[in-house]
Amino acid sequence: MSGDDRQNEEDRQKELAREHKERQAQRAAAQTAKARRNTFIGAAVAVVVVAGGIFAATTLVNKDGATAAGAQASASASPSAPASPSAGPTELPTTTPPKKASDITCTYKRDNSVPHKYVGMPGKRPNLKLSTMTIRTNRGDIVIEVDPNISPCSVNSMAFLAKKRFYENTKCHRLAKPETSGVFLLQCGDPQAKADGKNPTDGQGNAGYVFGDEAVGVVPYTRGVVFLTQPADAAGQNSSQFAISLSDENSQIEPAYSVLGMVKSGLELIDKIAEEGVIVNPDDVTGDGGSTAPKNPLIIKRVILK
Repeated sequence: MSGDDRQNEEDRQKELAREHKERQAQRAAAQTAKARRNTFIGAAVAVVVVAGGIFAATTLVNKDGATAAGAQASASASPSAPASPSAGPTELPTTTPPKKASDITCTYKRDNSVPHKYVGMPGKRPNLKLSTMTIRTNRGDIVIEVDPNISPCSVNSMAFLAKKRFYENTKCHRLAKPETSGVFLLQCGDPQAKADGKNPTDGQGNAGYVFGDEAVGVVPYTRGVVFLTQPADAAGQNSSQFAISLSDENSQIEPAYSVLGMVKSGLELIDKIAEEGVIVNPDDVTGDGGSTAPKNPLIIKRVILK
């Protein structure tokens, strides 16, 4: 083989290698995008560590999807104490007149696109007399005020899953703290979550069905507010997952999540768990803290609505 032929062959091999590398990068980008779509409530608020404390900056997105302002949150950011808790809202600010169950039709759609535990689907008529949801855990009870006049189909779904014992022995898979995720909240309801810092799909699971948004923007997501979670780039994909806000700083989260209720008691036990630390999952499929679990597990033993 002549020198020119050898050079041409080397150039051809380099070109093939470059094309192969580009295809690999494209596949990786597609997989990451899919994972982000399936990961519940990403870091909507970023954190900038400054002298004297932290500054929470909401990441704004323009119509073309480009970031307009904000800062990147990082697990390596200097640890800082979470925002000082306030008393938070004490009741649901509703002026909605009482409704009749016969006037409401809840629509639930089967979904098996993510890891799930299917126990059936709720009926289309909600129970409007429910007012309290109690989450019994290995660390104590969390009592939540719910109002089915505000979010009838959300409360109806929660009551159905509770009756089916869907939540029993599930672990709250995400304890998001300002220094790791830019928000301060506890997230639960993934039936497949391991909450061990190793499972890359923690935070993607649901109940095998989805339903539409309710009570979005009724109240900001301040301390004590309980809301359903769904993929950050989706709407109408509510299912079994929910989050409990632990800081008034979360009021900067964009109104995109259905409000389920307000915590009446039990926030102090979550605060204690937060003080005990988190497990950062190095294999988190999105890298945004979606599977940062409590260091000491919070296990749901039973959920009761009445």
